[in-house]
Amino acid sequence: MNRRLLSLAVVWLTTRAAMLWLLAHNSATLLGRGSVAREVWRLYFNWYETLSRGAFPAHDTLWQYPPGAGVVLLAPGLLPGLTYFQAFVVLTLAADALIALALARAGTRPGRSLRGAALWTGALPLLLHVPLARYDVQVTAFAVISLLTLSRSPRVGGVCAALGGLVKVWPALVLLGVPKGRAARSAWTWAAGAGAVLFGILAALFDNPLAFARQQGNRGVQIESLGGTALSLATHAGWPGRARYRYGAVELLGPHVSAVATASLALTAAAFALLVLWRVRARHWTEATPYDAALCAVLLFTVTSRVISPQYMIWLIGLAAVCLTSRHTVQGPVAALVVAASAVSAVAYPVFYREVMGCTWPGCLLMLLRNGLLATAAVLSFTRLWRSTRLPVAKTAPVREPRPSSGRLPHRALSPR
Repeated sequence: MNRRLLSLAVVWLTTRAAMLWLLAHNSATLLGRGSVAREVWRLYFNWYETLSRGAFPAHDTLWQYPPGAGVVLLAPGLLPGLTYFQAFVVLTLAADALIALALARAGTRPGRSLRGAALWTGALPLLLHVPLARYDVQVTAFAVISLLTLSRSPRVGGVCAALGGLVKVWPALVLLGVPKGRAARSAWTWAAGAGAVLFGILAALFDNPLAFARQQGNRGVQIESLGGTALSLATHAGWPGRARYRYGAVELLGPHVSAVATASLALTAAAFALLVLWRVRARHWTEATPYDAALCAVLLFTVTSRVISPQYMIWLIGLAAVCLTSRHTVQGPVAALVVAASAVSAVAYPVFYREVMGCTWPGCLLMLLRNGLLATAAVLSFTRLWRSTRLPVAKTAPVREPRPSSGRLPHRALSPR
């Protein structure tokens, strides 16, 4: 066991050093010509300056995040002697290491597995240097810790989910699979209470805490979403739309885009209805069910979203890693599909993103492959979750004829038929 933990530590250090090297050379053409790192030193830093003055960037159309995101973006200013960019990367690596340690600790318990820690350690670098220049690693840390603490302390798990939800909403979904009864009531109550208290504190300290909702509602169809992939393919059949940078992403503009956006919202509502139905009908829980349900829920909401940014894969890798810490998980094949989709996603962004934006055949096929893998993973995840939580069918013992009282068979049994 110690040797395996040492191997994981060596792999983590090696791969993170490689990710840092890529980040240091991100101006290369194949690495995005500086677009990956620009998110931090330009966008995040501008928000940091506004937040430092006690207000959320209400008039910035790119500000689409809940108020808890402001705390994460202010945190780099607490590290002395470093630039904002350097401090942000240091904190991101710290969150990355925290996730790896939490998964390794969970994997060393009796009946558990280190596969989860191995997945996180080995799969995150597939996204190249993108994870180091987005705050999604920090958000994923809240979700991972919430799930890993739920069985021992539903209260702590609920609070961690609320913290993550205040930063980027989706971590609240990890509470969907808490076993019915006292554990669910405790987790949900503490999550609601902690979320309300923390939101109240942030609303008292900063102006315009709800500004993000208006900007989020105005978003269209991002080119990397399932709807965006369909529209990109439609350009080769004569659709006259075009790609344009809006609301922090490359979106598609043209006829029928609003219908595609509406369809995405309808699919998200349908996904939520399916998850509620699963929750009501579920009868059989294992230690892995909360993990499996969390991955399934986030997958469904990701696939049906109008936006599937490359950093969304960080969430899915983290949740898949939590699933693999348990030997009872039914999401093993889903985790493999998530890893494959992450590798394809890195090829699409930043390596061939110009092809994706140009709706060329290579760009369309890349997104079709990535989103096809995600859609397959979502369907497979829900199917396996549904089947695993139904009550096992009781086996009926075969009915046997009573044996004759004498040692010899009756005469009719010996006669030919």
